[in-house]
Amino acid sequence: MSPLSAGKKLVLLGVLVAVMLLGLHFSAGSPGRLTPLESATRDFLAPVQRLLMIAGREVAGFFSYPVKLINVSRRNEILEGRVEELEGKLLKYKEVQAENVRLKKLLDFQTGVASQMNTEAAAVIGRDTGNWFGSIIINAGSKKGIRRDMAVITPAGLVGRVIRVSDSTAEVLLITDPRSGVGCLVQKTRAPGIVEGVAGGRGNLQMVHIPNDLAPGKGDIIITSGLGSVFPKGIPVGTVRETRKEKSGLFKMAVVDPYVDFNRLEEVLVIKSFHPGGR
Repeated sequence: MSPLSAGKKLVLLGVLVAVMLLGLHFSAGSPGRLTPLESATRDFLAPVQRLLMIAGREVAGFFSYPVKLINVSRRNEILEGRVEELEGKLLKYKEVQAENVRLKKLLDFQTGVASQMNTEAAAVIGRDTGNWFGSIIINAGSKKGIRRDMAVITPAGLVGRVIRVSDSTAEVLLITDPRSGVGCLVQKTRAPGIVEGVAGGRGNLQMVHIPNDLAPGKGDIIITSGLGSVFPKGIPVGTVRETRKEKSGLFKMAVVDPYVDFNRLEEVLVIKSFHPGGR
């Protein structure tokens, strides 16, 4: 080996040793503190790590989304079922409340204004859909003492009269039916007339054969006259809307708005007997 080659090898060895010592110097840091190399590496990789973390989170969310949808759907079904249940209970409560109000009115009427009457309460259980204002079926019949031609009322006023009876039911001809005729009076003037239903009138009434000189005015109250044996005297029927001449010209007639709401008729009272001045 030539002296020159041996010298080159010694220089190279010296450089390697110097590099190793320099590396050891830079890699040797104090505890709890990053070395310059570690710090540079971490700073360089920080953006990449952030992107990898975000991508991982999005991927995890993507795969967990269907599970969340299923859970939300199940929760919505449970909540919808609960809402429907509560709405049903609310409707039942409102119906019971409305029925209690109606029955209280019937009771108050029976113990008050109708104290001179022996009445039987009944519920409306049927109507003729083809003739809504013609007749109704009630759930009281001969077993409860109901007979033909008994008057039927509500706390609001006159409803009609019984025309057919079975053991447990009765058919009531409404005063809104054209076949019905009720002897009545104008309460203010005492003018007599006949109240009857109007054909195709959807629950309208008219009072006919009123003397020309006793024509009622708008708002006058019409009550039963008590003539005959069916309707007791003084039962409210309705109020006058307008008055005009009959075609014959001999009498006046009046359009009457009934007190009873025949569209919402649900409970009635059948007058079994009437005792003016007390029972």
